[in-house]
Amino acid sequence: MAARKHILVLLTLLVAGCTAPQDGRPLPAPNASSSDATTKEPTVKVRAVVDARTVELANGTRARVSLLAEPSPCAAAAALDFATKTLRDKEVHVSSITPGEVSLALPDGNDYALLAVQYGFLRTTGVDGGPLVEAENKAQQAKLGLWAQGDCPSSTAPPTSAAPPPPAAPCVVVYRVTSQWAGAFQAEVTIRNVSGALVEGWTVAWRFGGGETVAQLWNGTVSQSGADVSVANAAYNALIVKDGSVTFGFNGSATGPTSPPGAFSVNGAACTAG
Repeated sequence: MAARKHILVLLTLLVAGCTAPQDGRPLPAPNASSSDATTKEPTVKVRAVVDARTVELANGTRARVSLLAEPSPCAAAAALDFATKTLRDKEVHVSSITPGEVSLALPDGNDYALLAVQYGFLRTTGVDGGPLVEAENKAQQAKLGLWAQGDCPSSTAPPTSAAPPPPAAPCVVVYRVTSQWAGAFQAEVTIRNVSGALVEGWTVAWRFGGGETVAQLWNGTVSQSGADVSVANAAYNALIVKDGSVTFGFNGSATGPTSPPGAFSVNGAACTAG
């Protein structure tokens, strides 16, 4: 029994001697993970920058950078310029967050989304806290990038709009010279009611352009002052129904050829010359 104990002691001493260095310090316990070399994620080149948060990689993949909001129209150009200078033709580490969305890390380890927010070129979206929100708050406080211009300034000028078309004339006047002879002429005037309402009494007015005067008129009462002429209804033709018309005629004198006046009014409202 004593011999067996001596053998066990000798074996223990032999094992201890094999696992200890010559200076007497014990070797560290083996660690399986320390034997595995840490490998970096593969990099891929950014072939094109579509916009400030969308890139096309060298393998043809087009992806959107996650957690970045679409830039406002007035900040889009500056954001695109920043993204182009930062990402195009650079080797980046790509990690997928959701289908179609990625996170991009630059060769120096900086996260692109964090840089874009930190310098105020883009805002965050879908984030409640963390480094991105902290970076956005700091950029806003420092008035960097889009914060410096207050994002898209709203115009205080009222929106311009096309002028409304003028209302349609309520009447149409047709002036027709039916005959002419030396120093005189005969004319016929028709008034048509297109106002959409009943006309109860009318006075039509115009201005002669060639020294004409009215000598005799029928179906109305005439008055003339210089070149200005007005003709009021007779008692029997005062009413003009909707889309209805009345006609009167007159004989006039003229020192030369006569022509229809250029403008007419009925009861003070301008009419279309027919």
